Amino acid sequence: MSEQADAVIIGAGVIGAAIAFEMNKAGYRTLSIDKNPAAGYGPTSGSCAIIRVHYSTLEGTAFAYEGYFYWRDWAEYLEVTDERGLAEFREVGCLVMRTKQNGFLNKHIALCKELGVPFEIWDEAEITKRLPIYDLTSYWPAKQMNDEGFGEPGAGRVESGVFFPTAGYVTDPQLSTHNLQRAAEAKDGRFIFNRRVVEIMQENGRVSGVRLDDNSRVHAPIVVNVAGPASAKINEMAGALGDMTITTRPLRQEVVHVPSPQDFDFFNQAPVISDSDIACYCRPEQGNHILIGSEDPECDQKEWVDDEEYNREFTDQWTLQAYRYAQRVPGLEIPSRLKGVVDLYDVTEDWIPIYDKSMIPGFYMAIGSSGNQYKNAPIAGKMMAALIDYCEKGNDHDEVPLRFELPYTKRSMDVGFYSRKRSINQESSFSVLG
Repeated sequence: MSEQADAVIIGAGVIGAAIAFEMNKAGYRTLSIDKNPAAGYGPTSGSCAIIRVHYSTLEGTAFAYEGYFYWRDWAEYLEVTDERGLAEFREVGCLVMRTKQNGFLNKHIALCKELGVPFEIWDEAEITKRLPIYDLTSYWPAKQMNDEGFGEPGAGRVESGVFFPTAGYVTDPQLSTHNLQRAAEAKDGRFIFNRRVVEIMQENGRVSGVRLDDNSRVHAPIVVNVAGPASAKINEMAGALGDMTITTRPLRQEVVHVPSPQDFDFFNQAPVISDSDIACYCRPEQGNHILIGSEDPECDQKEWVDDEEYNREFTDQWTLQAYRYAQRVPGLEIPSRLKGVVDLYDVTEDWIPIYDKSMIPGFYMAIGSSGNQYKNAPIAGKMMAALIDYCEKGNDHDEVPLRFELPYTKRSMDVGFYSRKRSINQESSFSVLG
């Protein structure tokens, strides 16, 4: 059995589904293929789905601020209804603690001023007023639980933070991906689930489609790798690794789910919070709960794994993250029954994604995006559609990178920033913060 499409998209996570939507709007008839049973059932479903605008680079900040507007105007962007309803963006803002470790956010503040991103400076009194459960004693540097001095105060206090009002989170990341699927289907996109790509077919020096695990074939002159933690395997399958200076690997992560202290309505009163002093970020969750993730401090060993074979049970990392957050919230109750998420990131050497063509004509990639790119899915989809169109019209993106105008903010971007052939970007945080 064989099918025909203008483009095959490998992966139906939030970015893959956004690319499908944007490519179909641009006139390409796409077929999305995913090994999972539905769109967004891979790492997207485990995402904290935080929408934020602060990044360590000018390009990253501009891209994220552009992305905010699509979530704000989600129904308008989709142009379609979904029988399951639309995902909700809770615009609760994001508070980032100013610490020595992040340069007191002076660079971020300068970037926001340059780009017109709104922000407020909160002093210690304002933070305590908004978050009365917080103790702003400093606990830096982050430690392992068996290290001497774990849980003991460091020097000084966290004295201020930057609050970004154009931020928050999406309550159901899997539903947001289903929304994008329905939007793509309304533009003639198609989706196949429970199927794996086992071969990237090539003919006359370019891709010609894919072969699936049931031996069926999809013929297409364009293949887009958006396979998340499996992206490196897909690149290897295509023979596309030869000229890449930036690569991807799957990284195991745990997110903690704990109840808020009973005397505080965290769900309705707290913003998203990033706190490098305790190496944690968190956000509100339904039922007055808190989701707590790690900001990947140097003392924590990174667990690089195979995307198919890894430990899906909680480990001491869960307890470590909960205890780190309890340093900031002394009244935090840590339940004996561990709840949360164990899933994978797809990570590049500098934690900045690859949105690019490849050395194989017709083969493209939107990879290395886990952990800090969920928020950028709509604009990443739009930019990838423009990049593919640019290259398919005969332009050499490696020699003359596409200039892409961000539709809301009208800022022109050099898409070569996300090149597979770039040098490691030393301005990166080298963490989930991007």
